[in-house]
Amino acid sequence: MNFIAMDFETANRQPDSACSLAIVAVRDNQIVNNFYTLIDPQSKFDYWNTRINGISSTTVAGAPNFAQVWPHIAPLFTEDQLVAAHNARFDIKVLQSTLARYQIDAPHFLSVDTVKTSRKLYPELPNHKLNTVADHLQIQLDNHHNALADSYACANILLTEVQQFGPDPIKKLVTIA
Repeated sequence: MNFIAMDFETANRQPDSACSLAIVAVRDNQIVNNFYTLIDPQSKFDYWNTRINGISSTTVAGAPNFAQVWPHIAPLFTEDQLVAAHNARFDIKVLQSTLARYQIDAPHFLSVDTVKTSRKLYPELPNHKLNTVADHLQIQLDNHHNALADSYACANILLTEVQQFGPDPIKKLVTIA
């Protein structure tokens, strides 16, 4: 299976306030690469978001804005590329809103949400939060709400699901973003 797993952290409740992004690339069922960057959201940081993800205006001082990051990752978002995220609705909305903020056309790509896959494949879990699913599957998640740690966990969740159940149940949950 080939896909990327992505995770955004935001500075506040606005979806166009991305302050960090991580991408983990999977080729032939193996994690082969990763990308992580802080992002200057060019907006105010909310106390609660900083408390959750540990990122503040001081943390992103000197970081690129998303318009500067996008050319480096845009080739990963194509119509035939599968993008996984845990709570994909959130991460895709952050991507689309942040691109709109910089007047960049949003790409279309295939997406799969590991919250949805885990709900289907592990209905016995008390919830399907990233840390709960990772714990259940014995996947390391040392620094929850760090975009890179969360992306690795998402990638490993999807890889484990495919290993345990095959690709068919996953394919049924793929949508176009």
